[in-house]
Amino acid sequence: MSNPEQKEDKWNQEIPEVEFINVHKTFVNQTENVSVLKGIDGKVEKGTITTIIGPSGSGKSTILSLCNLLQTPDKGEVRIQGKAVQEWDIQELRRRVGIAFQAAPMINGSALENLTLPARLQGKTLEDPNTYMEYVGLTEDLLTREAKELSGGQRQRLSLARTLVNEPSILLLDEVTSALDSISAHEVEELILRINREHRTTILWVTHDLSQAERVGDQTWLVMDGKLIEASPTKVFFSKPNDTRTKEFLDMKREYI
Repeated sequence: MSNPEQKEDKWNQEIPEVEFINVHKTFVNQTENVSVLKGIDGKVEKGTITTIIGPSGSGKSTILSLCNLLQTPDKGEVRIQGKAVQEWDIQELRRRVGIAFQAAPMINGSALENLTLPARLQGKTLEDPNTYMEYVGLTEDLLTREAKELSGGQRQRLSLARTLVNEPSILLLDEVTSALDSISAHEVEELILRINREHRTTILWVTHDLSQAERVGDQTWLVMDGKLIEASPTKVFFSKPNDTRTKEFLDMKREYI
């Protein structure tokens, strides 16, 4: 883990790596308009891990989707490295802002075909794919295996390796360990911490696991009903929350642990 001096340095950045300014997002279903985000304001500093918690349907995944133009805000601005997401070339944005999902989706084909996909989409050849396999703790012989035949933990690590091909400076994680057994979840968590530590990759990590959020986060956000209720350093968030709604949410969740 980072030493205290390194962690303190994380907070002394002039331009946030990710910034949300009065962000609103509404989705239209068959019967009504559903307001999912209602004026989100928040900053994520370079090299930090921000864990995002909250009830199901509160808007956590939508926050992530706005960071690499899977969705666009209806009102307000999302800025990546000081520039509004709509001003980025979408291919360049998605090289800089990687994303990994709970299901670790794979294309039909081998692990190698999945790993090299980002390079092939850019008309390039991936040099020494085994380097990426080794980095995420996978063996070279798995490259010839069908990706969909891999275990859940192997697929999730392959998904992260595939994301790393683009050398992203920001990594969006949506419940990436929630479908894994405890051993695989621990291994994937340690891998993500290593990525953050060695590359100063900025991470936004949606998780339903409070203990995980407390373990890995530099900063923690609570999102409820489309609003950012609290954004605090993680130690403060879990020990002395500023908002009574945060305390009530933590107390309620802990009753079921």
